[in-house]
Amino acid sequence: MIKFLDLHKINERFRKDIDLRIKQILDSGWYLLGEQDKTFEKNFAQYCGAKHCIGCANGLDALNLIIRGFGFGKDDEIIVPSNTYIASILAISENGCTPVLIEPDIKTYNINPDLIEEKITPNTKAIMVVHLYGQAVEMEKIWQLASKYNLKVIEDSAQAHGAVHNGKKTGNLSDASGFSFYPGKNLGCMGDGGCVTTNDDELAAKIRAIANYGSDRKYHHIYKGINSRLDEIQAAILDVKLPYLDKDNERRREISKYYRENIKNPKIILPEVKDENAHVWHIFAIRTEKRDDLQNHLEANNIQTNIHYPTPPHKQGAYSEWKDEKFPISEEIHNTVISLPISPVMTDEEVQKTVEVINDWN
Repeated sequence: MIKFLDLHKINERFRKDIDLRIKQILDSGWYLLGEQDKTFEKNFAQYCGAKHCIGCANGLDALNLIIRGFGFGKDDEIIVPSNTYIASILAISENGCTPVLIEPDIKTYNINPDLIEEKITPNTKAIMVVHLYGQAVEMEKIWQLASKYNLKVIEDSAQAHGAVHNGKKTGNLSDASGFSFYPGKNLGCMGDGGCVTTNDDELAAKIRAIANYGSDRKYHHIYKGINSRLDEIQAAILDVKLPYLDKDNERRREISKYYRENIKNPKIILPEVKDENAHVWHIFAIRTEKRDDLQNHLEANNIQTNIHYPTPPHKQGAYSEWKDEKFPISEEIHNTVISLPISPVMTDEEVQKTVEVINDWN
């Protein structure tokens, strides 16, 4: 069986170093907001090129904390792609803000900057970009609009650890960026985890306090905060794996290149990328009108696949107020997309077999 993502094999490479770190934590008797967390925050901020990194419980909380940190709320609008995982949108509505959905570019699957300006109103406060599937959004037009209309820019970098745009990594392309460290991410822990990166001193201090019950020091609460912290064990695991992230991303690029050069089935639409460094291939998503048939064919040949994502946010029951809205490009993507196995531990033989089975499909 060619697994879609072999997490055991991915993490087994780091067992010795992780075991050592966990022993250090157990010996220290300190499990939250300790040295492991401080070390990882420092190292990840440096990796992204950002001034601050604030660990938190998960990627959704990271986005939620950014929006709360900026003080956005009722009647405020935040522009967000219609083609994304629902977490991007949940963070907006959780804060009482209104998500304003923008269709993607069918070639990149990322938000189409040319469609944003017509949706900006006096209530618009921010543009949230999502580096979907691991490909960094082209940010120039986004920043131009943000400057023109005095808007904040927020990155959802949950799928794009290490992607580079014009010499800068995701996490350093906006006013603030939210990351997820869910186990399946390019940089994943062994539970839930997330962080915020930013160069804004005031915002960083506010987010750190909000995430710790609104407290700037023990038993002193200056905000109506929440409890969202990255524990010591998860921080240690992430810090062990961080030095290998670029190498792992490079292996993903090698697999992606082989897929794109060798999948020749005319029923398949392959992903496009303008800059190889801008994509870290968290997901290798292809499209086909006969998705179920292809998925069954691959499964019959012992190849696991996934669908990211079968139902667009505006068709979810959670947002029934949008049930009559039409986003045809997003719907086209969600109806036809299927994700192939891709990970740093895939063998060349597994990659070749996947290509052969797809090319044999008719």
